[in-house]
Amino acid sequence: QVKLVESGGGLVQPGGSLVLYCEVSGFALNYARIGWFRQAPGKEREGVACISPNGSSRNYLDSVKGRFRISRDNAKSMVYLQAADLKPEDTAVYYCAADLGSYPANCAPLPQKGHFNYWGQGTQVTVSS
Repeated sequence: QVKLVESGGGLVQPGGSLVLYCEVSGFALNYARIGWFRQAPGKEREGVACISPNGSSRNYLDSVKGRFRISRDNAKSMVYLQAADLKPEDTAVYYCAADLGSYPANCAPLPQKGHFNYWGQGTQVTVSS
């Protein structure tokens, strides 16, 4: 059974940082392109970051470039999203998602949510003073 579980969200002050974790099971992570998405209240779910199966291709939403970094450890079945210099507009539920069907599985351009087959339940990130 394919499963993705996010953790690491919480309340953080503007300018602060945190790390989001995505633990996967039920499939070999080294075959999957992984995306981080977010959805704020009343807004569409948007792609934030993407990493290819071997990590050679990464891409980011323009508004988070230079502040967020996606990484993965296939041996540990883990994907990470390091978020720094957080802003109130980063407040959202953050989801990780796996794409097991695309080829090539690079991240340029940043792939749309329709490409991703499996999703986690999300973790809330709130940036507020």
